Amino acid sequence: MIVQEVITCLEALAPLDYAEDFDNVGLLVGNRKNEVSGILVSLDTLEEVIDEAISKNCNLIVSFHPIIFKGLKSLTGKTYVERTVLKAIKHDIAIYAIHTALDNALKGVNNIICDQLGLVNRRILIPQQGTIKKLTTYVPNDHAEQLRASLFKAGAGNIGNYDHCSFNSQGWGTFKGNEGSNPKIGKKGELHQEAETQISVTFNKHLESTVLKTLFEHHPYEEVAFEIITLNNLDQHIGIGMLGELKEAEDVHTFLKDLKIKMKVPAIRHSQILNPKVKKIAVLGGSGSFAIDAAKRLGADMLITADLKYHDFFSADGDLILVDIGHYESEQYTKNFLVDHLSKKITNFAPAFPLGQVILSTTNTNPVKYL
Repeated sequence: MIVQEVITCLEALAPLDYAEDFDNVGLLVGNRKNEVSGILVSLDTLEEVIDEAISKNCNLIVSFHPIIFKGLKSLTGKTYVERTVLKAIKHDIAIYAIHTALDNALKGVNNIICDQLGLVNRRILIPQQGTIKKLTTYVPNDHAEQLRASLFKAGAGNIGNYDHCSFNSQGWGTFKGNEGSNPKIGKKGELHQEAETQISVTFNKHLESTVLKTLFEHHPYEEVAFEIITLNNLDQHIGIGMLGELKEAEDVHTFLKDLKIKMKVPAIRHSQILNPKVKKIAVLGGSGSFAIDAAKRLGADMLITADLKYHDFFSADGDLILVDIGHYESEQYTKNFLVDHLSKKITNFAPAFPLGQVILSTTNTNPVKYL
């Protein structure tokens, strides 16, 4: 098992293409070709986490938050970020951060919160835009079925809960190859007319290189005519936040007390209680004030998030209850989820490291303390 194999496993779960533009995700420190002795999973990467990795013979840290967020102009150890990175490099420990790629994944951070709260009928709160692309190509009729099947196998043609989706129309294609051509159909220097099928399929943008590779490998022409455009359609399986429902409406005070227990929250801040019962709950792990309007539009009784400022609570404006459970608290179960995911997917550690395993970090990285 090398670092790149772990990365491939993580990016199948949460492709980096869907991370927010402001974020810094992926392999931040280390060589992706190094063999893995063990994987330590943490919410943050701090010096204490590096020490834990050393003590547990882990040379790869999978961290939710990126330790390098802004550009580093020097590595002198003057900040906690520089000291952490220096220690990781000194001990040949790789650091991978998944952050908003997992925030925007269907089975990611917010789905984990919904699991903790037992919410049903879940949907993405804010679907991400620009995630769907459309390929259109032209192929001889006799090759259309085989090319479609290959594109479907590569992941194209999936729309929501449907797969093998395409649009096909038939017509005539014309071409004439010059002296430098080597046509597989028709003859060089002669105008050729071919009965063709126009095939259009949609695909998620992280699959573009795979879809194009498949197109070129299975298309019979020397020169493949195609076009790719980005659609404005929203993918209901990619985006941040989640909206779900309790199986039965609950007394709001009882729900908030249970919330403290289920999310291990020492203190809750919330806006004015509007109604005695709640059922439709919106969640967004981490800083989520930007989701208030979306939660209102979808008719949520409550939005559970973190890092709300004083004036954010006014934004509830009698439409819903805003609940701040703390940044760390809202994301803490993410590392448990990643340990479970990696443990199921990865078993072939390098022979040189027979004790290699996926380990849940026991270091509490929460910078906020409570009395």
